[in-house]
Amino acid sequence: MTDYQPVLSTVEKLSLLSDKELRQHVRFLGHILGEVIDERAGREVFETVERLRQGFITLRKDDNAALRTELLSFLNTLDATTLKEVIRAFSLYFSLLNTAEEAFNYHNRMIQLRNGGELWNGSYLDTLTQLKQEGVSLKQLQHLLDEMVYMPVFTAHPTESKRRTLMEILRRIFLLDEKLTNDPLTPFDEERTRKEIKKQVQLLWSTDEVRAIKPTVRDEIKNGLYYFNVSLFDAVPRTYRNIENAIRRVYSDEIAAGTEFTVPGLVKFGSWIGGDRDGNPFVTAETTEMAIQLQKRTVIRRYLDDVTKLSYVLTQSASLSTISDALADSLEQSEQQYAGAFRAKPDRFLHEPYRRKLYMMRHRLEDNLRLIQQYFRPDLAPTALGVAYANEDELLQDLHLIYDSLVEHGDAELAGSELNDLIRLVETFGFYLYHLDIRQESTRHSEALADVLKVTGLCDDYHQLDETERQQLLTELLSRDALPEMPDIDGQNQEVLAVFKLMTRLHRDVSARAFGSYVISMTHQASHILEVLMLGRFAGLCGYDEHGQTFCHIRVSPLFETIEDLSHIEPVMSALLNNPQYCRLLDASGNLQEVMLGYSDSCKDGGILASGWNLYQAQKKVSGLAQKHNVKCRMFHGRGGTIGRGGGPTHDAILSQPMGTVQGQIKFTEQGEVLSFKYGNIETAAYELGMGVSGLMKASRSVISETEQVEPDFLTVMQAITQTGEASYRKLTEDTAGFLDYFYEVCPVTEIGMMNIGSRPSHRKAGDRSKSSVRAIGWVFSWAQSRHTLPAWYGIGTALENWHQHDPEKIAFLRKMVQQWPFFRALLSNTQMSLSKADMSIASRYAALCEDAFQGQQVFELIAAEYDKTVEQVLFVVEADKLMAETPELRMSLRRREPYLDPINYIQIMLLQRYRDSAVDEQEREQWSDPLLRTISAISAGMRNTG
Repeated sequence: MTDYQPVLSTVEKLSLLSDKELRQHVRFLGHILGEVIDERAGREVFETVERLRQGFITLRKDDNAALRTELLSFLNTLDATTLKEVIRAFSLYFSLLNTAEEAFNYHNRMIQLRNGGELWNGSYLDTLTQLKQEGVSLKQLQHLLDEMVYMPVFTAHPTESKRRTLMEILRRIFLLDEKLTNDPLTPFDEERTRKEIKKQVQLLWSTDEVRAIKPTVRDEIKNGLYYFNVSLFDAVPRTYRNIENAIRRVYSDEIAAGTEFTVPGLVKFGSWIGGDRDGNPFVTAETTEMAIQLQKRTVIRRYLDDVTKLSYVLTQSASLSTISDALADSLEQSEQQYAGAFRAKPDRFLHEPYRRKLYMMRHRLEDNLRLIQQYFRPDLAPTALGVAYANEDELLQDLHLIYDSLVEHGDAELAGSELNDLIRLVETFGFYLYHLDIRQESTRHSEALADVLKVTGLCDDYHQLDETERQQLLTELLSRDALPEMPDIDGQNQEVLAVFKLMTRLHRDVSARAFGSYVISMTHQASHILEVLMLGRFAGLCGYDEHGQTFCHIRVSPLFETIEDLSHIEPVMSALLNNPQYCRLLDASGNLQEVMLGYSDSCKDGGILASGWNLYQAQKKVSGLAQKHNVKCRMFHGRGGTIGRGGGPTHDAILSQPMGTVQGQIKFTEQGEVLSFKYGNIETAAYELGMGVSGLMKASRSVISETEQVEPDFLTVMQAITQTGEASYRKLTEDTAGFLDYFYEVCPVTEIGMMNIGSRPSHRKAGDRSKSSVRAIGWVFSWAQSRHTLPAWYGIGTALENWHQHDPEKIAFLRKMVQQWPFFRALLSNTQMSLSKADMSIASRYAALCEDAFQGQQVFELIAAEYDKTVEQVLFVVEADKLMAETPELRMSLRRREPYLDPINYIQIMLLQRYRDSAVDEQEREQWSDPLLRTISAISAGMRNTG
């Protein structure tokens, strides 16, 4: 298999000369894949793949009806086994193409770095240079850095269809490709590297890309941990080194004049994997504890490895170097406490003080692992020695002793390399790896608390109270000096209470930082937040200590998801921030109010315009309330991978937030396939972290200086556009006859639910085919598979046209909004990407799957007409002649995939027809099930995002 080369205009040829090298790499990998298919699957499969590949490439260049009919007829002759192999061939091609593009982009960035000139937009150098030119001093920059927290949160939402085994093979191919590109190789070494790449491709072909069984929550936890081992443990220290180097370069004059700086630990990580129980019956208190213990084991294993490696670096002899008095004292004390480290050889490293200290640290970390092993193997006799580190702070203290000693005695360069990297790791990951958020649906807390209050005699019938009465009761109870102990309760509410008890125990036994936020989905009232605090009070997570001082070890984050919820955000948050008792608890937890905003459900509910604009307004309201009440505020963005779920480039997404609302902190979910795209390789992970942190720097300018406000007329126009866009979207999805039948019959939503890609059910209610029941992930995933990508653009064309009505002044104003307002510019940029991934010609073939052909055609014509209008209007407003003209590399990437996606889409349509045919017996239908599910994975890989 080789690369498809679309016809380019002269301008594109001039601007995309660098793409030639990428195409050569893709051709090379495609050729190897072709050889492997020929060798492993046989000549017939190879020739079938080639016939389809070449035929659909020809169709993309010249749409020939006779050729299309011939190819579709040929597809109909293929048996299930051959189809499976053909689908696998195209799927693996996409995986190799994605890897080649990632390696190529990294290679280009390295060339820019080596040349020493200007770097890409969003690099630390580019960002800091911009800030410096705008008058930001190093002292101001330090204040900004001190306020910053950048926190990606990994989730297990089921949109990652690649197995971890395949990701590991692709990682090896990435490294080999990088070696082939960058290293000066002899002809012999080059040939050997090429052979090794072929071996890995052979392994890819021999490894099933579809999971044989549905993953458990434990599998999902381990999948999330994979990215830390494979990339993030190395990418995070690199990120800090990159920031520090850029600051030294840009602010060299102020540093030379004596101004000092430090980059604090501003990068943190969170996770929902093992903590998100909303709609997932498989996440229990036991699985949450397992998640915490797996996290702890993962990070301590890394520390143990790094401490061991350091002992081979810091080999200074006592006779040839000096150590600090503090380290000498520590060594003396350690010799008495941890002599067991040298039981086999008491004089080991006796004259190498750093190595001796590190060996005792290693001894203690090994004991930490023994303690964790007692959790995983309770059947074994305890083997811990009682010398383990109590927490990450003790380990950091030892590392800083060594660091300070090295600096004090002239070994600053040694201190600033491997040792400093390890310090950065411990500062970032502690003994918990990442902050595990807990998520549960609001009614579960109401039910559990009602039982608790009844059993304890505090309220006989909580459910009968109205919202005002609930707030009054909960406020009064939270104010009491003492409450009854949490009672034991039977039924499903017992599990809700078990989570709070677990949080109390692990806060003490693992780390005070082990848990992040307690997220309440479907937050509709202020009482929903107070209920969680009340349950936390019963569990000992908040209350009053022996001195009467307020403490609060739980941070509650209300999640506003639907359009209606977003419109209620101001009264709900006002009620809380006007409540003195709530504010006392908030202050005790750090005086930081986190609010989570749901992109997925709001987009599914009201469309992309309504979602984006209501989220924008909600942030302004919450930020204003927080400032009024002197409370810090952090927005938690519940983004998905696709535009229809809040996705898009992180740097641009952060910059598009309302001015003044990003006060140095941002938190956002990283879901599904986004994890492997961003964090599958060290090099890409460091780049992604850098782009996110630099975006946060720019968006947080209001922390250190006044920022320009958005022109009020922009907001007025956006409000008008949104109203039209939402009405158009709701008319289609809620008021169009047969629309939901169209969705379920045209899109493979039911079949996606059959895939073994996540532990969570695809619908909130089994068998309910309503719009509200299907999860937002499945909604977006399905529209992408059928090449509609409808949630990310529908209604925008009508909204733009209805507003400007071809009035030159209004058109000029919209263009001004694009140029001067990052929010509007990002909206239309993301829209172009979604429109580019749609294909109405293929979508029309899916539309033919409708049982009611006439009704299906009517729905499709509505969608296709809005698609054409949206393409026309977006290009008109941004003044471009084609979609994604401003991002030619990304445009080329999408175009390169089109002729390879086409046959898989046609195969999927054919298989949907066969699998859904109730006229044939079950055995015949089932033979099409496996290849059908493989088409879903293949299309996901080709489009580079799913849900």
